[in-house]
Parts: sequence; structure tokens; C-alpha cells
Amino acid sequence: MASAAFATDRSSGFARPGTGVILTARLIALACLGFAVVNVVFEMTDRFADGPYAAYASGLTVMNWLVVGLKTAGGAVALLSVAKHPRLLPPAILGMSLWGAFALIGVYALGSVVQAAGMASNLAGTPDQIDLAGVAYVLFFLLLAAGYGVLTISYSRRFALKKKVAVVGVLGAPVLLSVVLLAVPMLLAAVGVMPAS
Repeated sequence: MASAAFATDRSSGFARPGTGVILTARLIALACLGFAVVNVVFEMTDRFADGPYAAYASGLTVMNWLVVGLKTAGGAVALLSVAKHPRLLPPAILGMSLWGAFALIGVYALGSVVQAAGMASNLAGTPDQIDLAGVAYVLFFLLLAAGYGVLTISYSRRFALKKKVAVVGVLGAPVLLSVVLLAVPMLLAAVGVMPAS
């Protein structure tokens, strides 16, 4: 019954995405997997075993692997949005996932731009804190958000998804972010995997 509320308005079959959309999906999937490798490298090199974060090393390991899973899922969602056999997930579920990824990355990218603007204007830091690596990082997320936007809009149009799908996806993204950034560390602290403060 709930799936009917999110069903598409279209009863026709799958419309094949354009070449540009397919290329965008592949690039996003590669970017997500490449970005997940960063967390894997952190774990393989014991990056947090020593230094100021040593007390949090076990908790950071859990968080790193959780983030690897989320980044991998992001890449899978991108590829599924252009798959030849789209019935691997119901269109509404995949649509919600796309809208959620687009909203989550978009908010993060815009937040990074606001932070950089604050530094550049001496409101939140100083301009000398902005370096080439930081600019590249922000540009990466802006491009990733734009790519997810292309995939999300293309998929939503091809399957004529109802507006409810977009609303649930966009509102679900902050909930997911809150769970990852707040609830999981609190749980890890509660079970003694990392310090409470």
C-alpha cells in the first residue's frame, strides 16, 4: 500500500538515459569509490592509532568503515539510475535514494562554500587558511552535487516520479547525516568503544 503512494505516474516501460547521463553516472560511481579508498587507506595505515586521536581509534575505525559503505552505496545508486534493467530496486526507492544523495552532497558542498566565503571575508577564519587543496576539495563536492543533480532529475523525469519521492528523499538526507554524525558516535561512546567526550 505504501509503495502505491510513491508509485510513478507513468505506466510505460523504461526510457533509456542519454549518453551524457550514462557517462555522468559512471564518473560519479568512480568518484564515490575513489573517495571511499581514502577511508580504506586510513584503516590500512593506522592513521589514527597515534597522536591526538589515538583514544578514538576504535571508534574512528567503525566510522571509517561505515563511511566506506555509504560512499560505495552512493556509487551503486548512481549506476543503478542508468541500469538497463532498472527493476533491481523499485523506481520510488531508487528515486528517494537519488534525491537523498543529491540533497546530502548539495548541502555539504554549499556548507563548504559558505565556510570558504567566511574565511575569505575574515568572518570565520582568515583568507590564509584557504589553500589549493581546500579549493579542490570544495570543487570536487560541487561537481559531485551537480552530477547527482543530473542523475536525479533525469531519473525522476524518465520514471515520472511523484513529488512525494523527492520530498521524502530530500528530508531523509539530514536524518541519515544526523544518524551518522551524532547517533553512531554516541552509541560507540555508550558501549565504551571510544571516549564519551
